[in-house]
Amino acid sequence: MNCRSELSSWQMLEKSAENLKQKHLKTLFSNDEKRFDKFSTQIPGMLFDYSKQLIDESTFAQLIKLAEQCDIASWREKMFSGDKINITENRAVLHTALRNRSNSVVEVDGEDVMPLVNAELEKIKSFTDKVRSGEWLGFTDKSVKDVVAIGVGGSNLGPQMATEALKAYADDTLNVHYVSNVDGVQLHQALAGLNPETTLFVISSKTFTTSETMTNARSSVAWFLESDATEADIAKHFVAVSTNLEKTRAFGIADENVFTMWDWVGGRFSLWSAIGLPIALYLGYEQFEAVLEGAFEIDEHFKTAKFEDNIPLIMALLSVWNTSFLGHTAQAILPYDQALHMLPAYLQQGEMESNGKHVSFDGRQVPYTTVPLIWGMTGINGQHAFYQYLHQGNTIVPADFIASLKPQHNVGQHHDILLSNFFAQTEAMMAGVDADQVRADLTAKGKTEAEIEQLIAHKIHQGNRPTTSMILDVVDAKAVGRLIALYEHKIFCQGIILEICSFDQWGVELGKGLASAIEAELTQENVEHQHDSSTSGLIAYYKQNR
Repeated sequence: MNCRSELSSWQMLEKSAENLKQKHLKTLFSNDEKRFDKFSTQIPGMLFDYSKQLIDESTFAQLIKLAEQCDIASWREKMFSGDKINITENRAVLHTALRNRSNSVVEVDGEDVMPLVNAELEKIKSFTDKVRSGEWLGFTDKSVKDVVAIGVGGSNLGPQMATEALKAYADDTLNVHYVSNVDGVQLHQALAGLNPETTLFVISSKTFTTSETMTNARSSVAWFLESDATEADIAKHFVAVSTNLEKTRAFGIADENVFTMWDWVGGRFSLWSAIGLPIALYLGYEQFEAVLEGAFEIDEHFKTAKFEDNIPLIMALLSVWNTSFLGHTAQAILPYDQALHMLPAYLQQGEMESNGKHVSFDGRQVPYTTVPLIWGMTGINGQHAFYQYLHQGNTIVPADFIASLKPQHNVGQHHDILLSNFFAQTEAMMAGVDADQVRADLTAKGKTEAEIEQLIAHKIHQGNRPTTSMILDVVDAKAVGRLIALYEHKIFCQGIILEICSFDQWGVELGKGLASAIEAELTQENVEHQHDSSTSGLIAYYKQNR
């Protein structure tokens, strides 16, 4: 298999990168009054503007050619059709089937999986309705008031991000508390003030063996049994999302209260499955269904839009352009909507766990940088934290700016003030401020020539910092579904273009295995493994002083 860097489009892009590195975004805008029209597109619910990326029409055409030469269309068809594109684990990649609102046939090993998906969705709906209506009763015949969702990674970040984003649409039926960290402080804080008689636990672990999750789950049982509850009562207060019925039975969870997953759904793409149960419990099944519908709209867009208008593909191409050609090794996610405050953390996992790799499909080391480091936070807070670095640091960090036309809660002129910052920051990062502008400004303020000369270098902003702007209609359930699906398909396209397998996570597995061995050293007598001197010294210090 040829390396991507041997493709003619890749080589053309390398030449274009050398050319565009000498150009400034401000000049590109001044030379083309229709630049926004050329490099922006709309779909229902969103405007997508990438005109502030350092590209021209020739480069964009070359990027589209790269997508064609990487056979994106064929790989896309394989994914949606259930082919086993997770090549290192021989698995299909079918999170799209979980939100397949058309109910069209999707086969894995010759079996249509849609009846399984639909049955599980109906089970989620039925269970959600029982709990929210008060029909589901605990061991003292009281209805549920609080849900504690225990999981880690994909079993936590997706549901928590979505429920945080959609708090404005929740009623007072249930409170949901998330526990992911094995640090006992988080579990202690989550359980503080809760009543065991009215608390329901959702334990999410595909294998029901994940160390952090099961440690938190066992401690939750201990807390529960400190009340008047018995072990027989566990079945009324604990449910699971897992494939391991033997383990869930041993834990005390009734089979009918175990929601299933499939090996063709990766953890970081799983909120559309029963992993999303906390979303449905908190918001109601109808809102969860709207999240699925929003994602399905993007699936259809991704499948049918021509490459030049295909937003997830364009997102992926821009990432590859910025990272592999222009040499920008980080990307910021900057939502100007408080509801989306967890989106940067969610996308950190989504992109870096998927594509943070260095070998091609056939196991060779790739000769180019793959994905950037993903980081960020809500825009207004970021402006008073790290935007100084974005504007004047000696490295360039491309950024996604995300906002909404309408706020979830309309308070005076707050939203106009928020959006004024959104527009100003992308303009400033693009245009910057040159010496002449600084000099004119300082002169108008009455500064002396000596003062101007002292300040001028400090106040210059080079600009030419690439950004993409996404403006949603409003952050509602469909919008959240759309946004997540856009980034999911971006990640898929990114992986195909970079020729790396996006759907395994061997780096995560390595750390888990080492931690399991060391855990035995810390919790059992006379267990000792060979380590380097640093690790041995750290373990010894901890054991002697804990």
